[in-house]
Amino acid sequence: MARVTVEDCIEKVPNRFELVLLAAQRARGLSRGEEMTLSRDNDKNPVVALREIAEETVGLDNLREGIVRSLARAPEPEPVDEEVMDLIPTDQNIFGLQDISSEEENAHMAETMSQEEISAMANHR
Repeated sequence: MARVTVEDCIEKVPNRFELVLLAAQRARGLSRGEEMTLSRDNDKNPVVALREIAEETVGLDNLREGIVRSLARAPEPEPVDEEVMDLIPTDQNIFGLQDISSEEENAHMAETMSQEEISAMANHR
């Protein structure tokens, strides 16, 4: 197929507005580095996307799902590798800091600190 036209794609996607959305989604994917299913032939990404749609070398359902995911308010979290999870400390108190919101711990801290330290902390806030 030397040139792609809307008429070539309308047979596959009857709604022109949906066709534009699908082609744009695929073109963005190509820009991100997704693998092309056809040769580029010096065409830019939107033309390659339309050619792929016309020749049915890409899954339209996958493109539709990608559009829905991209329009979602909160993006889906990316999966974390096990190697990365091993690097994340599981101890909540990794820096030896205390949770200062606890009244009990505040009372204990006040008991163990001198009056000068308490005054210095109050003036520092």
